[in-house]
Amino acid sequence: MEKRKDCVKVYLEKLGYSINGKALEIIKLCDDWYSNRAIDDFHCRKNLNDKEIELNRMNFAKRCCADDANLCEIVSVAPEKESASQEFIDKLLSSNRFDVRYREQLEKTSAAGMVGAYIYLQGAKYLKNPITKKIKVKGGSIRINYCDADCIIPLTVENGLVTECAFSATNTVKGAEKTALVIFTLEDGRYKAETVIFDEKGQKVDAESSIIQLGDVKPFAIMTNAEVNNLDNMDGYGLPKIYNSIPLFKALDLCYSILYGDLDKGQKLVFINELLACIQKDKQGNPYLTPQQKELFVLLGEKLPKEDSIIKEYNPEIRVEQITKAFELVLSLLSMQFGYGTKHYTFENGKITTATEYIGTKQDAMQELNKQRRQAAAYIEDIIHAAMWFSNQFSGTSYNVEEALSIEFDDSYVEDKKSKLEAMRADALSFMDVPILKEMYLSEKYNVPMEEVKKWIQNTDEPVDDLED
Repeated sequence: MEKRKDCVKVYLEKLGYSINGKALEIIKLCDDWYSNRAIDDFHCRKNLNDKEIELNRMNFAKRCCADDANLCEIVSVAPEKESASQEFIDKLLSSNRFDVRYREQLEKTSAAGMVGAYIYLQGAKYLKNPITKKIKVKGGSIRINYCDADCIIPLTVENGLVTECAFSATNTVKGAEKTALVIFTLEDGRYKAETVIFDEKGQKVDAESSIIQLGDVKPFAIMTNAEVNNLDNMDGYGLPKIYNSIPLFKALDLCYSILYGDLDKGQKLVFINELLACIQKDKQGNPYLTPQQKELFVLLGEKLPKEDSIIKEYNPEIRVEQITKAFELVLSLLSMQFGYGTKHYTFENGKITTATEYIGTKQDAMQELNKQRRQAAAYIEDIIHAAMWFSNQFSGTSYNVEEALSIEFDDSYVEDKKSKLEAMRADALSFMDVPILKEMYLSEKYNVPMEEVKKWIQNTDEPVDDLED
């Protein structure tokens, strides 16, 4: 990580750019909580006996980010009007495992504030003209490179949008460590892509580095958290939702550690006097308990017991009620802090009510949801339009790089299915002369295709639904 920072930092500074170290510190801290790593100055501590211990962790930061991601899952991506580009879009997303990687990026957007992606040609040959020095690209397949926040370096930000950007990462290739830096900059309204490869010593590998001229279509895309970033010195970066909630994640881990400690020490102990236990004695005459007795009793060493010291029980208290109230308070504050009202996570009837169950009936998160979906839709459009430009430029196609796309999101997490069915049933009853409303209701309720529902209605004289019940 340090080698990546050093060689990348030096190279960008030569070009007149800089790396925002403050932003990277915040992103690293948030990633530690998201990845359930032990935080040195919090989870690792000493108890009253000066013994080093590590607090138990709930990893609730991951849970919050996963619930956030549920709200922006997509069902389909298609041109708004019938177009030849549909096949290209389907192939692009499928070959780049977009459904899986997009889900990962949704979680990491919530965690670290932003993610990114850029288009490149895999397996292409770059041929340099010895006279004009221009590079001609031959062959290659269009690929999407997905990037986490710590790999993104905004270079130019205009009106809150990143217009020039660099992406860097360190990988091991055939046993040798290599760092790749890809820089996208604008010159006279057209993008230029510079790829710089550094070896394990941080030296530039000229033979593997290149510069190619692109067009006016942005070859990269950035998705940020929809909430306004209120943190200082983070221009171009999104707001990591975890960061402002860290005190509450700490409080949750403390609650959980207290509960775990009570349960860990909660086993009943039975103390028994050695006279009553008919204690065995070793060769030195010292009494001892058999293995079977040790499972049940703890030995008391009194020789002449009083009446009340023959057998004693100790039942440690498990403070369920007090701990539950503490959890309730912290979860409520966390729900509010994460942007979902005060009951996104709460104990109800002995269980934690989650986003899926709560949002569908209360709708507290719809405003947050719509803002983030606009960000996600713009991100997907930028990726596809960039891929279309690459296809037109290097594969001879003629797709419309400004084509409007229809992105359908999965509403199953925010819809109350029971209420939806009741509304559909009411419409079907109110407009009996519109058969399609009845067909849509039956299809939705019984989860069968519309064609099958039509056959039901055509082939039976008896009611097949509960419309008249």
